[in-house]
Amino acid sequence: MPVRRPFTQDLIEAGWRSRGYLPHFDGGEISQFITFRLKDSLPQTVLERWRQELKRPGGEAMLRRRVEVYLDQGYGSLWLKEPGVASIVQNALLYHDGARYRLTAWVVMPNHVHLLATPREDHTLDAIMHSIKSYTASEANKLLRRKGAFWQEEYFDRYIRDAKHYAQTVAYIENNPVKAGLCHTPAEWPFSSARFRTQN
Repeated sequence: MPVRRPFTQDLIEAGWRSRGYLPHFDGGEISQFITFRLKDSLPQTVLERWRQELKRPGGEAMLRRRVEVYLDQGYGSLWLKEPGVASIVQNALLYHDGARYRLTAWVVMPNHVHLLATPREDHTLDAIMHSIKSYTASEANKLLRRKGAFWQEEYFDRYIRDAKHYAQTVAYIENNPVKAGLCHTPAEWPFSSARFRTQN
């Protein structure tokens, strides 16, 4: 079983927390790049093997890159490829924009979701993600006439360091469908902020 690094009081007060195996930064009104994925999009055995292989400085970033590449290959049930399900997720992301968080960019891919959001005062990233995932799982399962876990429990989050990182993250998110070979331009993908930008 992997050894988890204990979280000190200093780290907790700075906004770091741990739930499961991934550390999360919940530092208030700081922009966060978040990725969450379908339950069956990446076998747990593969993820555990990568974690063991990457137990070294910089390993978390390398793990994140491996996961991104794997997800873009389109493994798993791909429930988010169903337009009705993708619409449920996109509408849920937009619903609390301005109230619980400021949503800057997003994309709903066939087996995962990326978003760039800034939590508003009195709203934690953990609570925001729980709300989004809980609601969308319930509604998607109804539409798909299925039961059981929909999303992987954990999610990846990375706080934005500066203006350059912010711009790079928006570009990464909106270009993801192009990189995965799903369309030719970001604006062609119907479930993304790039599409919304061209329509407004």
